[in-house]
Amino acid sequence: MAGGKETPRQQLIGLMYIVFLALIAMQVSGSVMEKFHIINQSLIRSNNETNVSNGILVDKAMKAKVDESGREQDKLVLQKAREVRELTSKALNYVDGLKDELTEKTGGIDEATGLPKGMTDEDKVATWFIQQKKGDEVKEQLNAYVAGIREVAGSVDVNVDLKDIALEPGDMPEYANNKEVRKKDFKSFNFEHTPMISVLASLSQFESEILAREAQTLKALGDKIGAGTIQFDEIVPMVLPESQVVAAGAKYKAQMFIAASSSGIKPTMALNNKQIKVNADGKGEVEFTATPGKYDKDGLARKTFKATISIPKAGGEAEKFEEEIEYFVAKPVIQIQSASVQALYLNCGNELNVQVPALGSAYQPSFRAKGGKTFAGSKKGIVTVVPNSKAVALTVSSGGNVIGTENFKVRQIPLPTIEIFNMKGKKVNLKNGESSANMRKVRLQATPDKSFAEFLPNDSKYRIQEAEITLAQGSRPVAKPIKVTNGQADLGAIMGKAKAGMRLVVEVKKVVRKNFRNEIEVVDMGADVVTNIAISN
Repeated sequence: MAGGKETPRQQLIGLMYIVFLALIAMQVSGSVMEKFHIINQSLIRSNNETNVSNGILVDKAMKAKVDESGREQDKLVLQKAREVRELTSKALNYVDGLKDELTEKTGGIDEATGLPKGMTDEDKVATWFIQQKKGDEVKEQLNAYVAGIREVAGSVDVNVDLKDIALEPGDMPEYANNKEVRKKDFKSFNFEHTPMISVLASLSQFESEILAREAQTLKALGDKIGAGTIQFDEIVPMVLPESQVVAAGAKYKAQMFIAASSSGIKPTMALNNKQIKVNADGKGEVEFTATPGKYDKDGLARKTFKATISIPKAGGEAEKFEEEIEYFVAKPVIQIQSASVQALYLNCGNELNVQVPALGSAYQPSFRAKGGKTFAGSKKGIVTVVPNSKAVALTVSSGGNVIGTENFKVRQIPLPTIEIFNMKGKKVNLKNGESSANMRKVRLQATPDKSFAEFLPNDSKYRIQEAEITLAQGSRPVAKPIKVTNGQADLGAIMGKAKAGMRLVVEVKKVVRKNFRNEIEVVDMGADVVTNIAISN
């Protein structure tokens, strides 16, 4: 497509069109012809996009500049741009009409395939365009369009170097050395021995030429009113995903668009009216900590911030662009794990592993407990909670921002069981009694609840601190009580007096527990624990 600056896509389609013409000259098969129907459709889509782009240039970019300046001469230029658009619309309608009429003349559209029925028809093409001289009309209309927009632009002193669209082969540089082709005129070059599908593509190509010359003219008119003042010379593709993290099996969704900037502009940028750093590439660096909000049923809190970009203008003023940006704060999920506890126990060191996966490496935890104390562990997220009430509310924060609060019920520590062992190291037989010989030495032990000891081994260390053992018959003591020291007692002095029918009265007066901080506390056993052991012989 000559005359206007082509996009890469237009250049590619143009190359495909040249290949298409070469294949037509080689008389390729009908099956290949069908493929070129696709090329024609690509040309049509490209033309539609260019048509929309040209419209946006007039209705948005050029109009905005005119509205800003307010000058009458600029309004006149905008009016001329709209006249160019009208001429383009008429020219495109004319060519579209040719394509529709040609399709009907060659049999119409096959409803089953959606393809023209007469794709390979050369005779009706030649009859209409050459014998009936429709090709001369096409040449006249195309070149009249170019002359028309050239005249419109010239009326406001805008000179555009526009070449005619319908050229004789002899006027085309690419055929300068091809004597056979140079002999042909416009209509024989384009329509002689040419299948109908080729002509459709040629007509679509003419529409591309029309739009290219319109774009060239509009650009020149736009420059007249300063539409080209800001040159966007840095254009990059952008992809805005819904999320950068996608689970396997889920769909990745994003919006793709072009972002354009100008290296000649030094903008200033602000976030909620506070200026932010703009790097060497002209991009503002936005960074802030998302704070909690009012979460909905899905755990999302709607938030907004105001983004402001100011572009300097001539005269020292600045043009501001403001936008309210919406985002959503997801309520972080607090995950609590522990290998040591399944519940919180009163006055014990309950070690918890508290993580917030959504924060990743930004997780910098701190903890506060209502109804207890907290002690930070050696690793991130590890905290020891020591309850001192019936319930604990553990508040988790990160970087000073509250993430959430987890509530725990608190259990009482199960009381230990008092166990007595004879001198053989076996538990005493409370049902049948023990012989006096087996009870000359005894050991007393406070055994923790099995489940409690398993979960909190550092908080389940018990010791019997005070106890005494008395040999008695009926309700009368036979000898003075023996004190128990460190859980051990030598009863040799009193067991010499022991006889069958007597009993040993073991009275535990004080039990203590060492907690995870090696502090000693007295265990409230409720009352002295008394155990009677019958002497069997």
